[in-house]
Amino acid sequence: MATPQTSRQSSYSSISGKIRCVIQVDSVQRWMDDLRHMTEVECMCVLQSKPLGVDEDGPGELIVSVGEQVTRDNLQALLKRALVVSTELGKMFQRLEKRRWQRVHSTALRVSAHVRSLIQEYSTARSAPADMQKYEKSLLEKCMELNVITERCLHTEDEYFLKSMKEAIHEILTDVSDSFSHMIDMALANEIQILIRQIEDSDNVFAISTAISNLLSLTQDGPQLCSIIAKEGAVVALLKICRQDCFSSLYAHALRTLASICCVEDGISQLEEVDGILCLAEILTDGECAEATRAEAAAVMAQITSPHHSSTQHLASFLESMQDIVTALISLCASASCGEVFLLASAALANITFFDSMACEILLQLNAVPILLQACRDRQRVDTPYSKDQVVTILANLSVLEQCTADVLEEKGVEQLLVLLNEKPSSSSPSEGAACERVQQKAAVTLARLSRDPLVAQSAVQLRAVPRLIELCRSPAERNNSDSVLVACLAALRRLASECPDSIGVSDHQQLIKPRLVDSFLLCSNMEESFV
Repeated sequence: MATPQTSRQSSYSSISGKIRCVIQVDSVQRWMDDLRHMTEVECMCVLQSKPLGVDEDGPGELIVSVGEQVTRDNLQALLKRALVVSTELGKMFQRLEKRRWQRVHSTALRVSAHVRSLIQEYSTARSAPADMQKYEKSLLEKCMELNVITERCLHTEDEYFLKSMKEAIHEILTDVSDSFSHMIDMALANEIQILIRQIEDSDNVFAISTAISNLLSLTQDGPQLCSIIAKEGAVVALLKICRQDCFSSLYAHALRTLASICCVEDGISQLEEVDGILCLAEILTDGECAEATRAEAAAVMAQITSPHHSSTQHLASFLESMQDIVTALISLCASASCGEVFLLASAALANITFFDSMACEILLQLNAVPILLQACRDRQRVDTPYSKDQVVTILANLSVLEQCTADVLEEKGVEQLLVLLNEKPSSSSPSEGAACERVQQKAAVTLARLSRDPLVAQSAVQLRAVPRLIELCRSPAERNNSDSVLVACLAALRRLASECPDSIGVSDHQQLIKPRLVDSFLLCSNMEESFV
């Protein structure tokens, strides 16, 4: 669902964040497509003074292909050209700082040429709104002013004059960047409105599906675009599709797009305003809905209940439907036909257990512990560290309740927790490594909480939990140098030591149990692994 930028780059960095769309073509094709935008200013000047003749026997392929590209995918063309402009603006800020006047002027000319081309291309493809036309005119005037003032710097060596010009150029360049960013926002909003109207007004399934696909593609470009999409009413349009039986084949597609939009607060707010949670609950509880559709509804639920969102505390309508939602999600976990479906359903449940403590009580009543532990032993449903992360998150939250202990013991849950303590990544992927760390940490947390019961503590000791916890504490490589795993394992060890004092050796007790937790942490975190 951000990288730090310098203050001088802030005016154009927001543009780049909006326009880096992923285009599914090979690198050579991408290069050939980009050549059309990366024009030399001198060549443009020559071309503008000559007519483009068209051979009657052979139509002008370049003109036709450009027109077809803009018509076929106006959004993509707009974003491509905007990316070029934002890149040039970034270069100009850097060159201005170094006072490379010749390069500053040539970059200003390129910016003007690209801005003019962008406006012309967009105007050819779409009728720009009146407000946008005003911005276009103002932007072109500022670009011309930038060309004039940078050219003046080429013909003098007066340092005082150049210093004053540098400040003036920086101010104009900032205005150009701001105006360009605003113009792109307006153009994107206009294009998004067109897509939304296609979804709302059309009764053709293919046309609606294409519009939804274009929206989904835009949501992958970052939160700024998702906010624009939400503000233009996409949430309402997508939910309207999900409420019509005649478009049941589009439900999964619409819900996936909705989940992407709801990565921002604007999307969640709109969802709640139009009773979207009730719609999601109806889909989740409808046994006749396809599994893929219910999985996508679970994905939306996981998104809107994410602990990273501050607005989730205001989802009053969610609380009203929580019993039905939790019941449907745990049922989906139990019947999931593949790992992806289980992951989406369990992720929603994991977030919900953070969202409201009542969810934990509901899950225990629904026999969630046996369902989740059995799923952990099923490679068809739980096949990645990401799925295990969701399962152990739910178990960690359930373990706060005393009645969870009996279910864990009955289903040999302690043994499964030890398996999770041994979780290791199968590749060098950083995200997979981080997921394994979370699995280890939460497994240790769950074990510590459950070990309040002497029966659980004794079972853990018999299953040799103590040696594994000590290994995770003493060997940084075993825990991937994770401090959070270290703290959780130290806490679990101390809990087991209090219940079963004889389970830990003297030296380990002196270093890992007897000192203050912070002292043991510092000792282990600074420990170098021995390879002897």
